[in-house]
Amino acid sequence: MNHEEAIKEWDLTIEPQNSLFKLNLKDVWRYRDLLGLLVKRDFTSFYKQTILGPLWIFIQPLFTTITFVFIFGNLAGISTDELPQPLFYMTGVVAWGYFAECITKTSTVFKDNANIFGKVYFPRLIMPLSIVASNLVKFGVQLVMLVLLFGFYILFKDFRPNPTYYLLLLPIFIVCMAALGLGLGMIISAMTTKYRDLAFLVTFGIQLFMYATPVIYPMSAAPEAYKWLISLNPMATVIEGIRLGLLGKGSCSLADVTYLLTVTASLLIIGTLVFNKVEKNFVDTV
Repeated sequence: MNHEEAIKEWDLTIEPQNSLFKLNLKDVWRYRDLLGLLVKRDFTSFYKQTILGPLWIFIQPLFTTITFVFIFGNLAGISTDELPQPLFYMTGVVAWGYFAECITKTSTVFKDNANIFGKVYFPRLIMPLSIVASNLVKFGVQLVMLVLLFGFYILFKDFRPNPTYYLLLLPIFIVCMAALGLGLGMIISAMTTKYRDLAFLVTFGIQLFMYATPVIYPMSAAPEAYKWLISLNPMATVIEGIRLGLLGKGSCSLADVTYLLTVTASLLIIGTLVFNKVEKNFVDTV
């Protein structure tokens, strides 16, 4: 029996990866059931042995919104583009919260799963994908809460929004948020295998990065001298685009969307290639 005939007797052959561009995406699809199990595990284990359980999904953005309304809206008097403050802030909080969780949890995926990676074979890309997907479930629930608040203002506060056609781009903005968090997270995860201090820096840096994003202020209120710099942040386009689509107020053009798609695709490709390269020998350094 020659070598080729011997290989045909096996359903799966594990071979060393020699090419940077050999991503084995077919294996990711074959292990889609594992992806579903990991999403379920992440969602249930996070709230296990907590008193309020999944209610924390609502509590966190709600209390953050109340804090922003009190500090930035009332005390600081920052403009909200004449939009109701709770709606303005909750839109930014929900979107930014999803992006921040994706990038922080993905950035430590090698360190957090070193024991599993060293014992069992499965496509390593499954892990960061499961993080993005499980956080997407939380984002969907929080989006429902945002819609309910939206309805409350329409019915009881005489709020008359002026939604634009950017509402049709909402799925694109959500996919871009997920892809940005995934791509940046995988790039950082490759570096945290050697430099664990980066994990602490990411947690701290993501909080500061929020202030470079129009979460607590609209783009129209930013100083003219710095608008171009803020516009380089792809998440600025995401949040402004979501506000423009839902509430009818925001600074987002088709050129901004094109830039967002270009940056998102670039970071996702680079992140996947870097992740693919590091996964070959990360066990030796973690």
